[in-house]
Amino acid sequence: MNNTLSPIIIALDFSKPQQALEFAQQLGTHRCRVKVGKELFTRSGANLVETLVEQGFEVFLDLKFHDIPNTVAHACAAAAELGVWMIDVHAFGGRDMLLAAREAIEKFSPRPLLIAVSILTSLNENDLFALGLHGTLQDNVLRLARLTHASGLDGLVCSPHEIAPIRAALGQELQLVTPGIRPNLSVQDDQKRTMTPTQAVALGANYLVIGRPITQAADPLQALIDIEASLISA
Repeated sequence: MNNTLSPIIIALDFSKPQQALEFAQQLGTHRCRVKVGKELFTRSGANLVETLVEQGFEVFLDLKFHDIPNTVAHACAAAAELGVWMIDVHAFGGRDMLLAAREAIEKFSPRPLLIAVSILTSLNENDLFALGLHGTLQDNVLRLARLTHASGLDGLVCSPHEIAPIRAALGQELQLVTPGIRPNLSVQDDQKRTMTPTQAVALGANYLVIGRPITQAADPLQALIDIEASLISA
């Protein structure tokens, strides 16, 4: 499966850059894209991202920028300079921040995809109530999806459980990136809103972020191959 066709993004949730590089090389650039998150980036900095890009990986830099518009704009431009494939910001940063982020990367060719994070998959409606957010979880995600679309971003990070209502409201306007993907739903870790890969793709997910089910598997490559096979057969 070529990475331009595969919806799978592997979360490189490692504490050491060498571990992440060796793991990514096991899978190969032709099988998947990779995600670099906060811990790995904090420990390794931009050098790791640049190395992955140089090796041919399409990198999702998952730092979830959320700050005043000017700060986020400069951060997005700095990320784009690294040659990453995708970057994300928090939708809760508001319209001005989202617009500033989008404007900051327009000069890059090719420019990275810019997506907004809606509600983290570790949260449920009780958590939202404690934060003072009214309405259902779905209502809040839909509001953020509409804001993201109106601000001209490419896509949204949402749990697979919000795919259907977003597609019903906005059609195919947004690329949907879904964490909380578990081939075996009996193992959820700290995720509260999960779904299998085939279920998420059937509902309309564009990209699946998968970490521990592959990175902690006894045979990571075989785990990835098995998920690919399930998607092809579905």
